[in-house]
Amino acid sequence: MPELDLATVRAFVAVADEGRFGAAAALLGISQQAVSKRIARLENQLGLDLFDRAPTGAALTASAARFLPHARSLLAVADEAVATVMRRPRPLRVAVLGERATEMRAMRYYLGRHPDRDTEIVLTNAFVTSRDALVAGRVDAAVARAAGGPRPLPARIAAMPFLLDPLHLLVGKDHPLAGRAAVSLAELAGVTVWVPGTSVESEWTDYYRELSRYSGVVIDSSRRSELFPEVATGRGPAPIAMVIEHIAGSDTLATFSAEGFESPWHPHIRRVPIVDPTPAYPHALLWDRTDTHPGIADLAAYFHDNYNRDIARDCWIPEIDRPLFVSA
Repeated sequence: MPELDLATVRAFVAVADEGRFGAAAALLGISQQAVSKRIARLENQLGLDLFDRAPTGAALTASAARFLPHARSLLAVADEAVATVMRRPRPLRVAVLGERATEMRAMRYYLGRHPDRDTEIVLTNAFVTSRDALVAGRVDAAVARAAGGPRPLPARIAAMPFLLDPLHLLVGKDHPLAGRAAVSLAELAGVTVWVPGTSVESEWTDYYRELSRYSGVVIDSSRRSELFPEVATGRGPAPIAMVIEHIAGSDTLATFSAEGFESPWHPHIRRVPIVDPTPAYPHALLWDRTDTHPGIADLAAYFHDNYNRDIARDCWIPEIDRPLFVSA
């Protein structure tokens, strides 16, 4: 089967549309002789005549009439392929964990100051995480922990510090720690802290497991069916508003909340900073180094310049995360 030359096919369609070799030459911006040579080459490849030449113009042969719609389709596909790589790139797609998450607020801040950056934020969840979306190729970048988790990241995934997010303790107004200006991490040894999101194995579940090993704090990952019978059946984690409501009304329950996380407001919730050291969640910017979107460079440069590295040495983060965040 002959290999078709797009230039000859384009000349054929131009002559068919214009009805004359001279008019086709003007349309294509080449000489009439060049058009004739291209048509002759195509006829030779196909082994048939395409036009009946006459003083009044060029008329399609029966074979050429059958070939014409396929020639048009071939040129359309070729033109679309070229346009795809030459037109403006599609938006940079960045995955974050949720609408209230610290990384979502950081991305909104960035985009508010750079409205020209064509960026789409993609929300993920505990079951299909930001890391999962990136590895699967559904997004161009993700904000997530680079280390830990049930599925280590492939070597093709690049990482840089995005931000450190200090943890606070949330308790109700009647909790024994409610009146404290701060609590040391050592004081939380043996204290049970409810973190319902860790019921699903993930990189943040791994983070809290490491925090428990380091500090002695007891992480309760249960769904607490006595509080949330509607989610005990496995239909997902407890909504954050419900968690806050139960923390606010209890004198024993406590939970962690990241400093940048947008918790629902409640008049009976007290936020207690944790110190000496302050545990912080290490958010990294991740992308695929083998298929890098052009928009990654601007995003990476911004967060490199604005990473809160000044607090890194006073924060506790898992040892596996420290090389990326403390030496940055």
